[in-house]
Order: sequence, then C-alpha cells, then structure tokens
Amino acid sequence: IHCRKAGKHTKQCDMSKAKKEIILIGAGGHCRSVIDVIEHIGEYRIAGLVGMSAEAGQKVLGYTVIGTDDDLDRLVKEYSDFHIALGFIRSPQRRVDLWNWLTEHKANMPVLISPLAYVSVHAVVGAGTAVMHQALVNASAIVGNNVIINTKALIEHDAFVGDHSHIATAAIIN
Repeated sequence: IHCRKAGKHTKQCDMSKAKKEIILIGAGGHCRSVIDVIEHIGEYRIAGLVGMSAEAGQKVLGYTVIGTDDDLDRLVKEYSDFHIALGFIRSPQRRVDLWNWLTEHKANMPVLISPLAYVSVHAVVGAGTAVMHQALVNASAIVGNNVIINTKALIEHDAFVGDHSHIATAAIIN
C-alpha cells in the first residue's frame, strides 16, 4: 500500500503502526474510496469491514470482510471506532439506522478528512462525516453528522448540509 500526495508515491504506509483501529461498515464502491482516504490520513489501522453475507471472508483492497450486520453486537464490544462506508443507495435510511444503532451503543465515529481536501478552520463538520479527495468546505459552512462530501464537491461559505446527506461528486452547494 502506497501513500500518495499530489499523485506521487511518497512513502510506504505502515498500517500496523497506526494508532487507532477502525471498522468500516460497508464493503462496496464507496468503501474503496473511504479506504483510500484512511490510508492517506495514516492515523487509523483498518481492522476489518462489515459487509453482506456473500462478501464474508473476501478482501476489498487488501482488507478482509470480517462480518455482517449480525456481527455488529460483537464488534462494538471489541472496537470503539467505526465508519459507515455505505454509499448512497436509494435512500439514506440504512445509513441513518446504522448511525442511530452505533450512537446508541456509544461507538466513536470520527470525521475522516482526506489530506487532499480543504476544510476551513472556520467550518463545522459533524461526527462520522467523510470529506473525500479534493473536496472543499469553506468558512462558516456547517456540515452535519454522517455526511458524505464526495470527490471535488464544494461546500461554499455559510452553507448548511444536514445530517446523513450525500453531496455528490463535483456538486456545488451555495
């Protein structure tokens, strides 16, 4: 696994030296993008993925699907940090339900900000939010919990993004 900055390989990531373990819930396309962000951050070690029964034991970008929704009760006792890595399907309801369940079980859901993104120090970004590569969140923007701000999206100054939203790739929110 290589860390990249500005498209160039700069160093080898040693995920074993990362300080915190995190479980990703979801093993599909969006999960791959979240993995890439986490590898760039270098602060977390991905302990495993939660996916569908058919995905159990499979690897996604080198990380194993270690369980399904049925294993969440066990995993929340073993790990403290989780990220909902499900993309936006037809409705945000599954993401909302997982958020509520994880909150109820006192899981920590850190904000994941790609080092290739820009988030103003004057913006507020809620827990569990992922700010993907080349996204911009400008001053006085307020972003809720469990939000996806996708690649190259722009959240302009003073904009408000509610909980569980998905800002699509290259979208502009004013």
